[in-house]
Amino acid sequence: MQVTADVDASPFSQRLRASTWPVHQRANHSRYMSALFGGELPLAGYTRLAVQYYFIYRAIERASDAMATDAVGREFVFDELRRLPSLERDLGYLAGPDWRDTIRPLPATEAYTARIAEASGWAGGYVAHHYTRYLGDIAGGQAIRRLLEKKFDLAEEGAHFYHFDLIGSAPAFRDRYRAKLDQAPWSEQDHARVIGECTVAFEHNIAVFDELAAELELTGA
Repeated sequence: MQVTADVDASPFSQRLRASTWPVHQRANHSRYMSALFGGELPLAGYTRLAVQYYFIYRAIERASDAMATDAVGREFVFDELRRLPSLERDLGYLAGPDWRDTIRPLPATEAYTARIAEASGWAGGYVAHHYTRYLGDIAGGQAIRRLLEKKFDLAEEGAHFYHFDLIGSAPAFRDRYRAKLDQAPWSEQDHARVIGECTVAFEHNIAVFDELAAELELTGA
């Protein structure tokens, strides 16, 4: 009984990370991400991902605007995290000055953005999608930043999305974010819902990666 009590007493942020780790790993090892990190993609192949991120972050940041007055959700609205301005600048470089007229979301991206809008009717749903994307970009996303710098010489233009200069220390920011997760006034049932929605968010990311892999005719596991 003591073991069960100890498990239940662990901080929610730890349980959230542990519960979503398997699907997180599936996303990291998707065919698209394996090709990206394996140096198999041309710059145009990365640009297709940046395009999808534009639609995804537009949806999340619209939800952030709506959460500004929510007692719980507003604690997770960080203006210093917003990625849309950086993505717009990147796409101007990667896709050309008329990028707004030429880009399109994949069907998987449209499904993902629709889910973000639906889930964000509740602060916990909003946080699930916010957490899944932004904390991943601050941490693991920096490996993509280094890859873009090395392979495509995108130290500045074209890779602003991965620069989080406004948050200060990344580890300190992640700790602050996790503390907010632990302090949020959610019941155990709410915690289960947040974990479930994070899993859904990861599955949507995997679907986008899989569709990109198919579009780019990537083969392999």
